[in-house]
Amino acid sequence: MVLKIEKDHQRFRQIIKGRIRDDLRRFLTKSELIGKEGKDVISIPVRGVELPHFRYGDNATGIGAGDGKEGDVVSKGQGRTAGGTEPGTHIMEVDLTLDELAEILAEELKLPRIEPKGKHRLTTIRERYRGIRRVGPESLRHFKRSFKEALKRQLLVGDYDPDRPIIIPQRKDIRYRSWKDVKRPQSNAVIVFMMDVSGSMGEEQKELVRLESFWIDTWLRKNYEGIESRYIVHDVSAKEVDKHTFYHLREDGGTKISSAFRGAKSLLDAHYSAEEWNIYLFHFSDGDNSSEADSRECIKLLKEQLLPVCNLFGYCQVASAYGSGNFINVLHEHLRHHEKIMTSRVNSKDDIYDSIKTFFGKGR
Repeated sequence: MVLKIEKDHQRFRQIIKGRIRDDLRRFLTKSELIGKEGKDVISIPVRGVELPHFRYGDNATGIGAGDGKEGDVVSKGQGRTAGGTEPGTHIMEVDLTLDELAEILAEELKLPRIEPKGKHRLTTIRERYRGIRRVGPESLRHFKRSFKEALKRQLLVGDYDPDRPIIIPQRKDIRYRSWKDVKRPQSNAVIVFMMDVSGSMGEEQKELVRLESFWIDTWLRKNYEGIESRYIVHDVSAKEVDKHTFYHLREDGGTKISSAFRGAKSLLDAHYSAEEWNIYLFHFSDGDNSSEADSRECIKLLKEQLLPVCNLFGYCQVASAYGSGNFINVLHEHLRHHEKIMTSRVNSKDDIYDSIKTFFGKGR
């Protein structure tokens, strides 16, 4: 019975995931998910699915059954408007972890698993139960092994009666699980998010960046156990900031994209060796830059310093009425065929779906 219920529950979960997959584009644009991480449980409204439940009674009775006659008034309502005639829409909220939602994202977008590079530097220590011993706390008592020892003892001394198979463990029969600390290597990754915060980047553009970077972070955390996120903002100069400042700071100066690339290089040199870390760089901008000379400097920095050490450089250009939108063309002109460069345009929230697929479709 338990197995059947478990199978029914698994089947129901598959139905739910199917409905979420069908509506995935909408879920990718839900701002309220920002701030959640891997194992956090989130509630997602799913239309057209009802929870399985018991129905009591039979079809012999129901609404309208009783001693009344046709035409009798049942009650006098107080409202002045007529009741609705259309059926209601069933909406149910289901709980999923962000990891589960990321898995649905991967299945729908056909994202391949990322193969980490570099050495395993960080380690975690975990307890693993790998043996049996005669002493230990009662919480670790191994009941099956204890009864097995008691049975062996009774068989050896002739106390076991197959017609009355009673097994009574004694103190010397009790066995306990034993454990040892196991060091487990982790694949390390760092994500460096860079964003233009000049005057041409308004709240609408930053909302697109928040959503895009949230799903980038979520997918990479699904693939790596040890991961860090760092944040750099820039106008004509760059500086590292915390996560909250990254999403809310706005300046009114000009734009010099090379300052962000130099800031990222300094950060990597100081803290993240390419031999030990998987490095992901993402830059968000409306495509405006101060000069063609600085754009050429950006290409030089990418070719000589950033691309040789990173797994992926992603450039996401968000639409702005005030930005020139030209920097993506510069990247296409000089680095279109470079295997580590990925670019995407995000003009609205609906474009995030395709942008994530563009960045991670090759499993880097």
